[in-house]
Amino acid sequence: MDCTALEHDAVKFAKTAVICDQNGKYNEAVFYYKEAAQALIYAGMAGSKLEGIQDKVNEYLDRVQALHNAVQAQSSDPLKSKQQVDLERAHFLVTQAFEEDEKGNGGEAIELYTQAVELCIQTVGTAQERPMLLLGQLAEGLKESQSASPLAQSPQDRPGPSGAKPSGGPCPVRQFFPLGPDFSLQDRPQPVRPVQSSEPQGQRYTSEEIEVLRSTSKINGIPFVPFMSVDLKERFAFPVPFSFTRHPGGRMLTVVSDCSFVASLAISAAYERRYNKKLITSIIYPQNRRGEPEYNPCGKYMVKLHINGVPRKVIIDDFLPCGQNGELLCSYSSNRNELWVSLIEKAYMKVMGGYDFPGSNSNIDLHALTGWIPERIAMHSDNQSFIKDDTFRMLYQRFHRGDVLITTATGVMTEEEGERWGLVPTHAYAVLDIREHKGKRFLQLKNPWSHLRWKGRFSERDEKNWTPELLKYLNFDPKTAQKFDNGVFWITFEDLCQYYDVIYLSWSPALFRESSCIHSSWDGRQGPVKDAYSLANNPQYRLEVTCPAGGTAVWVLLTRHITDKVSSPWWFTRRRERKFTTLVTDPPPYIDGIRINSPHYLTKMRLTSTGTHTFTLVVSQYEKQNTINYTLRVYSGCKFSFSKIPTPFTHTKRINGHWKGPSAGGCGNYKDSYKHNPIYQFNLERPGPMLIELRGSRQYSVGFEMVTVSTVVEPGPAGHPKKNSGDYRCGFCYMEADHVPAGIYNVIPTTFLPKQEGPFFLDFSSATPLKVSQLQ
Repeated sequence: MDCTALEHDAVKFAKTAVICDQNGKYNEAVFYYKEAAQALIYAGMAGSKLEGIQDKVNEYLDRVQALHNAVQAQSSDPLKSKQQVDLERAHFLVTQAFEEDEKGNGGEAIELYTQAVELCIQTVGTAQERPMLLLGQLAEGLKESQSASPLAQSPQDRPGPSGAKPSGGPCPVRQFFPLGPDFSLQDRPQPVRPVQSSEPQGQRYTSEEIEVLRSTSKINGIPFVPFMSVDLKERFAFPVPFSFTRHPGGRMLTVVSDCSFVASLAISAAYERRYNKKLITSIIYPQNRRGEPEYNPCGKYMVKLHINGVPRKVIIDDFLPCGQNGELLCSYSSNRNELWVSLIEKAYMKVMGGYDFPGSNSNIDLHALTGWIPERIAMHSDNQSFIKDDTFRMLYQRFHRGDVLITTATGVMTEEEGERWGLVPTHAYAVLDIREHKGKRFLQLKNPWSHLRWKGRFSERDEKNWTPELLKYLNFDPKTAQKFDNGVFWITFEDLCQYYDVIYLSWSPALFRESSCIHSSWDGRQGPVKDAYSLANNPQYRLEVTCPAGGTAVWVLLTRHITDKVSSPWWFTRRRERKFTTLVTDPPPYIDGIRINSPHYLTKMRLTSTGTHTFTLVVSQYEKQNTINYTLRVYSGCKFSFSKIPTPFTHTKRINGHWKGPSAGGCGNYKDSYKHNPIYQFNLERPGPMLIELRGSRQYSVGFEMVTVSTVVEPGPAGHPKKNSGDYRCGFCYMEADHVPAGIYNVIPTTFLPKQEGPFFLDFSSATPLKVSQLQ
């Protein structure tokens, strides 16, 4: 790192130290004063021209000593508590130093050993035994590290903080702690897709993708950079407690309204227990050698969340919101020794803007937590056919194979209905089990509130329907359940379909052998606000699948990126804004997806015939006011190719016209008045593709005719003196041609009937320059 950057870091650390000092946070101030002094020392080594560097270094270190004395002068009881915490922190530092030592990172190991020694020495006065034991371990570790480390090097060659050299040579992404709030994507190496199930191997980001991921890395004003392999080397051991100056903010609530998120955590934890596979616990760092998350007495944690198309890193501390009496105001495990629930929730709340989180749904939450493929089944929707028997059979089989995580949610209901049935309106529930016994179909649900259960058939107080055989099969004891309400209950699938609104599924990506994705952007200025008339201006992709014998499944997931609460899907739900996205698939079977206000939309196709299948995928929206950043991801059981279709049109012209009086002449059926319609002439300099679009009032059927005036060469068999837009259509029509010869052409826009007055737009799009003028 050059001396300018080191000087900048020194100033940053010094300012933070002064703020901590003024606020009485002496341990934090000591740490930042030391970091400021160290940065200045390395700046001097790198050739800094700042005056009085050594004086400043001495000033910071003198203040460190003064703060040490002030802390030690505190009362004995707080000191004992602090010493116990210091011992835990020192032990963690030793553990981390040993691991760095084994990896051959001698410089990093020595720094950690040294910090642990300082902590141990501070505690010798009142707690002799354990510090001296740790010091013995440190002596052995230091001895081994020194024999393997280049300590005899000249000062300018010695590793700096986190093993970074002060100048010259390659540097790691983060050389100093902490990670500042202005850290952005361009500060990191050009990303290569991580090797994991959600990102296919061997693919690199294009310049457009890098820009999309960079622009959507800042969410609610905080940067969340893509998670990369270098992040596995993140430093978690520090001599003082780690804390962020910027916590998940927002108005503090006594209850966080994230029932779907807690249900998602519950179902993920249940999956780990049932199948003994890591899922939710694998996203928390630091981890031990078995890949399990471990308690960090230094207070720093990292959580990997799938946000805006890629896994991203979220750094948090272990400060949690508490009430006046010390009670936690966030989610937590019933086992008070488990912190993972609160930590993951804090990381998610940080991304979503704070604990005043309005809530989302389990499709969104589980995708963020696991990267699994989201799908929703609306049981009461008129827009899709819902077949109970087929749905239950699929849920039962896939659940017991471990292929899917399932949650469900109630819809809108009155307070009286909720009280009668023991249900919470618009509330998420985790599906813990699915059973079938002698024609009866059951799901075991959990209310994430851990209380308030179903009161209908087969509840714990139902004395009519339960049989001893069924109770034994489901391992359910109503008497025990009556004594303790933990929010867990059995419900029949028929009652679920009647009283619940939607089922959320999250599918394992491991179901598919192949996957690939493209991150892209749809400019808000490109094309019309609505695409109800034409998809010509929409982003389009070519998908070619080589289907083997026996067929294969192909799924396409569209994910819209979010950057703040206003663009978040749950905010749309509450404000009822019309910003819905979907996918359109062509050729037949033509699939026009239902437009939904969720960031995720899944299209599923089943190919049965052997051979090559080619599809055009079109991203569609109900109403586009701003630029949309999105990720399009394809999953398949066989090989496929997937690429964006570039638009052939680079030149556009728009004409604002009007049918009025004699110029509202109607179509060619009315010969006397037709000749008075507006006529526009365009001159195409070179041959190429052409798109002409006419937009008018929806109350009129409109169309147009294109007449060849002259061409540079003979038009050939593909050319015709006249072309038209086809059948007249309400409010919109268009004509697209792959090849139009260079020449002069007249376009006559009309309504179907004469005397239909009103404005219209006539748009010309071509791959070559063109000139447009009005003849009449």
